[in-house]
Amino acid sequence: MKADLLLTNARVRTVVGDRVAPAVAIWRDRVVALEDVPAERTIDLGGAVVTPGFHDAHNHMAWYGLSLAEVDLRVASLDALYDAVAARAAELPPGEWVVGAGYDENKIGGHPTRDALDRAAPGRNVWLRHTSGHMCVVNGPLLAELGIADSPVDVPGGLVVTDDAGRPTGLLQEQAQQLLNRLVLPYPVGTLVDAIERAGRVYLSQGITSVVEAGVGGGWIGKSPVEVAAYQQARDTGRLPVRVELMVAADALHELSAHETDGLVLGLDLGIRTGLGDDRLRIGPTKIFSDGSLIGHTCAMTDDFADTPGERGFLQDSADALRTRILEAHRSGWRVAAHAIGDAAIDLVLDAVEEAQRRWPRPDVRHRIEHFGVSRPDQVAKAAELGVVPVPQGRFVGEIGDGMLRALGPDRAGWAYRYRSLLDAGITPPGSSDRPVVDGAPLRGMHDMVNRLTDGGQPCGPEEAITGLEALTAYTLGSAYASHAERDRGTIAVGKYADLAVLSDDPATVEPGAIRDIEVLSTVLAGEVVWER
Repeated sequence: MKADLLLTNARVRTVVGDRVAPAVAIWRDRVVALEDVPAERTIDLGGAVVTPGFHDAHNHMAWYGLSLAEVDLRVASLDALYDAVAARAAELPPGEWVVGAGYDENKIGGHPTRDALDRAAPGRNVWLRHTSGHMCVVNGPLLAELGIADSPVDVPGGLVVTDDAGRPTGLLQEQAQQLLNRLVLPYPVGTLVDAIERAGRVYLSQGITSVVEAGVGGGWIGKSPVEVAAYQQARDTGRLPVRVELMVAADALHELSAHETDGLVLGLDLGIRTGLGDDRLRIGPTKIFSDGSLIGHTCAMTDDFADTPGERGFLQDSADALRTRILEAHRSGWRVAAHAIGDAAIDLVLDAVEEAQRRWPRPDVRHRIEHFGVSRPDQVAKAAELGVVPVPQGRFVGEIGDGMLRALGPDRAGWAYRYRSLLDAGITPPGSSDRPVVDGAPLRGMHDMVNRLTDGGQPCGPEEAITGLEALTAYTLGSAYASHAERDRGTIAVGKYADLAVLSDDPATVEPGAIRDIEVLSTVLAGEVVWER
C-alpha cells in the first residue's frame, strides 16, 4: 500500500524529544512513516522544516474575525485614533455605528473621551474596544441611549468611569460593558460564520491548525446565546478552517434538574458538558471570569499596582459566588478554565480547585487558569501539585510588556506570564495568544517566550525565558495536553493526525532573535495541504 502524500527532503522536527526525521508520510489524515516510502504524491521541500501544526490554546476566533472588519485602533497617538474614527465615519451610510478595536492607552497617552469622539463622528454612535477586551469607550449619543449620559449606574464587577464632576467619560470597565448588550447583541449567526471563516483563513497562513475559542454564549465575551450554532454551521458548510474547541461562558450554564445522585447541578440542557463533539469541533471547559486586566489595572492583586498606589483591582463577582461556581462546575463534570490574572484572583481559583478535588475527586481533570498573569512562586508550586494547567500568553511580554512593567514595577516583573518556572515545576504549559488582544502569530509568541523583551526593548522577567525547542513544544504538545488531545496531536509520530506547519527555519535551533522572522511556507491539516505561500 502506498502513502497518499510524502513530504521529503525535509527537517522534520517531531517534538518527540529532540528527534529530527528526514521525511513524513501521510495516509488519509494520519502520519504513517517518518522516512521515505512509496506514495501517490511526493513533495520535495528542499530542506524546509516541518513541525506539528501550531495550536493556540486561548484565542477569541469570532471576536478576531469581527475585528478584521472594524477600525484598527493600533495607532501611535490619540490624535491618530480620532483621525481614524473620523475617516470611517465619513465613509459610512447615515445611521451606522463607528466600531473600532485594539487601542492601548499605555501607548497612545490615555483613553479616548466621549466629547472628542463626538467631535470626530458628529451625530453617530461610536464604540471603541480596548485591546484587552476588558473595557471599552462609547461616545455621548451612546451614553444617552444607555441612560447614563449625565450620571453613572452601579454595576457589580464593573465600573462606569466618571470625571471629577461625576460625569461619565465614556469608559466602561469589565462588567459595565454589558450595559451595551441590549444594543449590540446578539450578532446574527451568518455574521459570526463570516467572522469565523475570516479568522480561520488567517490562522492557516500562520501555521495554526487547532485553537481553543476562549468564551462563547454569554457574558461580555460571548457574541450570541446560540454561538455554538455558528460554529456548527461553519463546519457544515465547509467554512471552519481549523480544529476548534469551544469554552462555554459560565453565564450560559444553569441549574439542572437531574437526579440528586447524579451530581449534575450545573450545565447545559440535556446534561451537555466538556467533551461533546469530535476532532473538528467540540465542547471544552466552562470559562469563568474571576478578575480583569493587568494593563487596565482591573485584575485582582494582593498588593498595589506600582504606578497607581492604593489600587489593587477587583474581582468580577463576590469571592463566595466565584468559589461556588467553580465547585458546581467541577462537580457537574466540567473542566474549568478560570480567567485569573492578578495573584489575589489566582489564590481564589487554586483554593476552589483544591476544595473541589477534595470533595468530589476526579482523575486527571486538567482544570486551567487562563493567563496566570501575575503568579507568586508559591502559586506555581500549588498549581503543579493540583495538576492545574496555567495558560500564559508569551506575546504579552512583547506587545503589552511595557504597560505590564509600569503596572508591576521591577520587583514583580518576573512574576508576569511565566514559562521557565512552570517548566521547572513539572508543569506542561501551552502556547497561546489571547488574540485579538495582541498579534496572535505563534512564531511571534515563541520569539517573546525565548527573548523576554518588550517591544520597547526592555527586559521583562528575563529569568523566565525558555529555549526555542521549549517554546515550540508549548505551542504544539503543550497546547494539545491542555486540551486532553495529546494522544492525537502535538507531535509528529506514527498514528497521529497529519497536522503540520512547513517553515523556512527551525525555531528550536535558529538564533533566538530571528524566531519572529521565520516564514510559514505551507500548512497541512488532516493530511491535506490547506494553505501555501
